[in-house]
Amino acid sequence: MVIGAAVVLFIASFLDYYSYGNSSIDAPNSWEFLGTAIGVYMVGVAGAALIVLSRSQPQPRKVAGLDLAQFGVAATLFTAWYLFWTIIDLGQIDAGAGLILGLIAALALAAGAVASPLVPALKAPLVGAPKPQAVHPPYGGQPQPGQGYGYPGAAQPSFGGQQPGQPQQYGAQPGQPDPQQPHAAAQQSAAGGGAPAGDFTPFWFAVPVARPLYGEDGSPSPIAELAPGTWYLAVEQRGPGLIAQTQDGRRGVLQDTTGIQRG
Repeated sequence: MVIGAAVVLFIASFLDYYSYGNSSIDAPNSWEFLGTAIGVYMVGVAGAALIVLSRSQPQPRKVAGLDLAQFGVAATLFTAWYLFWTIIDLGQIDAGAGLILGLIAALALAAGAVASPLVPALKAPLVGAPKPQAVHPPYGGQPQPGQGYGYPGAAQPSFGGQQPGQPQQYGAQPGQPDPQQPHAAAQQSAAGGGAPAGDFTPFWFAVPVARPLYGEDGSPSPIAELAPGTWYLAVEQRGPGLIAQTQDGRRGVLQDTTGIQRG
């Protein structure tokens, strides 16, 4: 409605502003009175543009603490008010097609601008709001079910049925310890070393800061980086370090285990 009324108002600015009946005098349009064309008709068109611009953005922009749409509504009301009193106070001169059509368009434009924030059906933005992105729980925070990789407290499948409190296996290889054993049975600290390999119980952990993950073959170049706020699976003790598994199934050695949080 606002866009259509603005188009009609723009067209009306090029039609006769006054009418002299059967006189041979050419009737002027609003552009022959530049102040009327720019200061009245184009103010209404600009107001409509501000309203459409504001409604086209997920978050409305503000100027001097006011939304762009509020400036647009004020502009459309000014145009309608000016043309209304102009057509009433013409005196002996008749209103031309440009003035009459401009008044009708300005009234429709102002009505649409005022009704937009008041009528629930007209409040929806022209562009949908952006979809929220999944956010991993921050390090040290309480993870919620379904958030992040490998949430250790969620009920996850295991051999023989669904068992709550057991982490899900991700890419375990034959001959490696079964990460589906309940992590609650682990009594040792992740930072401690020297535990026999057969007594190691896989557990979930998170790092306080980003730390490199090195290859199991002893390569000095990191194969991945563990990020804080994400749960990783420790599948084996390697001296003072841990063999950790990433989200995509890669395994490597986490050499620095100080300050890690166990799930």
